[in-house]
Amino acid sequence: MTSAMVLCRFLHFTVVLMLFGACLFRPLLLGREAVLDQPLARVTRWLASVALVSGVCWLLLITASMAGTWSAAFEPSTLGLVLDKTFFGQVWRWHLLINALLVVLVLTPLRSNFPLRIGLTSLLLATLAPVGHGAMLDGLSGQLLILNQIIHLICVGAWLGGLMLLVMILRQPAGHAVGDILRRFSGVGFALVAGLVVTGLINVRVLTGAFWPTPLLAGFALILLIKVSLVGVMLGLALFNRLRIKDCEQRLTNLRASVVLEWFLGMGAVAAVSLLGTMPPMIAG
Repeated sequence: MTSAMVLCRFLHFTVVLMLFGACLFRPLLLGREAVLDQPLARVTRWLASVALVSGVCWLLLITASMAGTWSAAFEPSTLGLVLDKTFFGQVWRWHLLINALLVVLVLTPLRSNFPLRIGLTSLLLATLAPVGHGAMLDGLSGQLLILNQIIHLICVGAWLGGLMLLVMILRQPAGHAVGDILRRFSGVGFALVAGLVVTGLINVRVLTGAFWPTPLLAGFALILLIKVSLVGVMLGLALFNRLRIKDCEQRLTNLRASVVLEWFLGMGAVAAVSLLGTMPPMIAG
């Protein structure tokens, strides 16, 4: 059951993060260009649908885990108890409702309404924050931890979804000012990395009581180290591409491979987070 939960968390987090990031970066990177609107609309429909299916599966897995049996996941009375009487369920029923509204939106002409689309994707992302370690603390401390997690998710989602959109642009570079697009992306990217690092350090400090959990090569700390290493490599690739932005038009093949690798490393980091969410943090002392 734990393996299924990790896989489900990974899939759901990944598609929700990419939905938000692609929506956020669409006007920034492409402006009024409509070349990629149809392919992006198809990708968005798939992502929103997968998010809804994986969100429902997550609910079923949590229900089965709480009840201790797989059959309980399909009992309406047990599902009702989880949705009504647990903190996860109270958050998740809103999360699934927002997801369902987003699916309806992307299947209708209203998908071109940017304020509505960014509003729903933002709410969908924000309702992931209280799930997992974000719900460990009560009162003001818990609320601040959830707020910090929301900011962290915004930074991660913008980076990951922006990379997905950048991959789509580099697959069809004709008609796009690739250099200008990269400059806009990297300009925002510095702020995203700063926000990601600061909020990540706050999360580690609050959850573990230390600036870094120990022992370093075991359990929670090891997975956290893998996540940080993946993000470090992503940052290195981003800096390399930023330094060579002047000749990007002449090395599109290498640039595309580099951005795809950075995107996959980002998904690897999300996979590590999905595993971290099922593990108890090691509290110092």
